[in-house]
Amino acid sequence: MLNPQLGFHSYYIYIITNKYRSTFYIGITNNLRSRLNQHKENIELNVKTFASKYELQFLVYYEKFVWVNEAIAREKELKKWNRDKKMKLIKDQNPTFEFLNGHFE
Repeated sequence: MLNPQLGFHSYYIYIITNKYRSTFYIGITNNLRSRLNQHKENIELNVKTFASKYELQFLVYYEKFVWVNEAIAREKELKKWNRDKKMKLIKDQNPTFEFLNGHFE
């Protein structure tokens, strides 16, 4: 039996893009709502990151994990994929390529 004091955690791998859907960023977090807000704030504050440089703040894909090591492995796997393979993954889950940020507000 699991120790109830340990609780469960959620980890997410996610893909964000810009309003033109032209560039992708793949990341991992244990709080997707907070992380999406950080990306948006970094753009507003002109913080020098890859995501802010390309104004990447719109969620188009995510996967949820209980075990952090599985999430890390999946993030590494996706980062190795070419653009076409990433596009197929996104469109299989999100056919209209809509921005999913509202799911985490």
